[in-house]
Amino acid sequence: MPKKIKKKASVKKAVKKPRSAAKKKKAVKKTGASTKPRVAPQKSKPRTAAAPKAPPVEVVEGTLLGKVEDFYSHVQVMALILKSDVAVGDTIRVKGHTTDIVQKLDSMQINHAAVTAARAGESVGIKINERCRKGDRVYKI
Repeated sequence: MPKKIKKKASVKKAVKKPRSAAKKKKAVKKTGASTKPRVAPQKSKPRTAAAPKAPPVEVVEGTLLGKVEDFYSHVQVMALILKSDVAVGDTIRVKGHTTDIVQKLDSMQINHAAVTAARAGESVGIKINERCRKGDRVYKI
C-alpha cells in the first residue's frame, strides 16, 4: 500500500517578549555574565566647523577689465564683459589659479565685428596667445 505523505505543519516564528527584571537576573546568574549595567560609550563633542579660509587675494597692478566668461580654444579667443574701457594696443594681464599671461591687445571683436575700442558693459572677444580658463581675471596694465 502506498505511503501517505504527511503535510508539514506551518511553523510560527517565535516572537521575543521582553523579559522581566527577575528573569534577567536569573539568566545572568546562569550564564555568569556581569550584573553591572552596560554604559554606552560617550560620544565625542561635535566639532564646530571652522570658517573656511579665504584664499589670499593677490593685488595686481592695473585696472580690472572683467572675468573670463568663456574661452574658445579652436580660435584662441576669450569672451568677457568689460568693467572698464579698453582699446587695441593696451597691455593686458590674464591672472588665474594656473594662468598668468601678459600680452599686448592686438585683436578685439564685438558681435564678430573688429573694433579698436570698447566701453564698460560691452561683451567682447579678445584674441589671446595662450590658454586661459573661465573665471580668470583680466587686468589692463
